[in-house]
Amino acid sequence: MTSGSKECTKIIEILLHYLTIKNSKNAQGLVGLRNLGNTCFMNSILQCLSNTHDLRDYCLRNTHRTDLNCRANAALMEEFAKLTQTLWTSASNEAISPSDFKTQIQKYAPRFVGYNQQDAQEFLRFLLDGLHNEVNRVSIRPRVPVEDFDHLSDDEKAKRMWNKYLEREDSKVVDLFVGQLKSSLTCSECGFCSTVFDPFWDLSLPISKSSGDVSLIDCLRLFTKEDVLDGNEKPTCQRCKARRKCTKKFSIQKFPKVLVLHLKRFSEARIKTAKLCTFVSFPIKELDLREFASDNMNAIYNLYAVSNHTGTTLGGHYTAYCRNPSTGEWYTYNDSRVSPMSSSQVRSSDAYVLFYELTNSSRM
Repeated sequence: MTSGSKECTKIIEILLHYLTIKNSKNAQGLVGLRNLGNTCFMNSILQCLSNTHDLRDYCLRNTHRTDLNCRANAALMEEFAKLTQTLWTSASNEAISPSDFKTQIQKYAPRFVGYNQQDAQEFLRFLLDGLHNEVNRVSIRPRVPVEDFDHLSDDEKAKRMWNKYLEREDSKVVDLFVGQLKSSLTCSECGFCSTVFDPFWDLSLPISKSSGDVSLIDCLRLFTKEDVLDGNEKPTCQRCKARRKCTKKFSIQKFPKVLVLHLKRFSEARIKTAKLCTFVSFPIKELDLREFASDNMNAIYNLYAVSNHTGTTLGGHYTAYCRNPSTGEWYTYNDSRVSPMSSSQVRSSDAYVLFYELTNSSRM
C-alpha cells in the first residue's frame, strides 16, 4: 500500500468514526458549546472540567446538592452542574449554548461581563473558586488563631497547616484540585531553615528560553530550583533577627488528585504582552513527579485534558483536547465542533493549561 493510500484510509477511518459519533445517542460527553462571542476561553475550560471524571460524576449524580452552602445562592454551581449534565446526557450531539452559565459566572466575577477575549487560566481560577464557595462544607468560617508550629517536624507542621486550611475551606472542589506546596528558606549566614506550607490550586510554570528542546520536567525543575534572595529581596532570618542573604526552594508536600499545570506563555514586556510559542514536550501517561516531592512520595499522573491557545496576544483562539473518561478516546473540542483525534496529536506548541489525574497506584 502506498503512503497516499495509507493516508486516504486513515482519513476515511476518522470520518467514519466522526459520523458514528454524530449518529449515536450513546456518544456521551461529545457535545460542543456555542461561541457566544469571544467565549472560546470559557468553552475550552468547561470541556476540560466536563471531562474531569470525579467532578463530572459529582454533577451527574446531583451529589453537589447535598453540599450547597446556605450562605451562597449556589446559582453558579447549579448552572455548571446543569451544563455538565446536558453535555453528558443529551440525546443529540447538537452544540448547546452556555449563555445561562455565562450569566452566573459574570455575576460572580464581573470581569467576565461582555464579550472580550479573556485568559483561560484566569477563568479557571475564578470558576473553581466560585464553585468551591457554593459547596463549601464550612458554613461559617471560624477565625483561625495564629499558632507557632516551628518546634514541630516538617511533616507534622504540614499536617497541622493543612487541617487549619480545611477548617475554613473544605469542599469537593478542594478534595480534587488543591495540593500543598512547601517553601524552604535557608539563611546563608547561620544555616537556619524555616518552612512554610501553602495550599495551591495550580502551578504556573516558567518556560525555559533555551533554543533547544524543552520538556515539562524542565519547566518543573525551573519552578522548583533554588533561588538566591539578596539585596532588596533579603528576608529576615528568624534566628539572626536580621535581614540576611537566603536561598529559597519549592517542593510539593501534598499532591492533589487533579494537578493543573499552567505553562507561562505570556510575559509582560515593556510595551506589550509577548507570547512564547516554545514547544514543551509533556507525557500523556506516567508523569513521574517524585523528584519534586518533599519526601520522595509516589506521584504518577496521567494527562486527560489540555486547554490550547493558538494565535497571538492580540488575536487568539482557545480549543480543548480531552480524553473521554468513559471510553478513553481523545477528542478535539473547538467550540461547537467535536471531532476524534489521536493521542499522538495532543502535544503541540499551543498547549497552555494541562490537566493531569493522579493514578490509582499513587493514591494514599
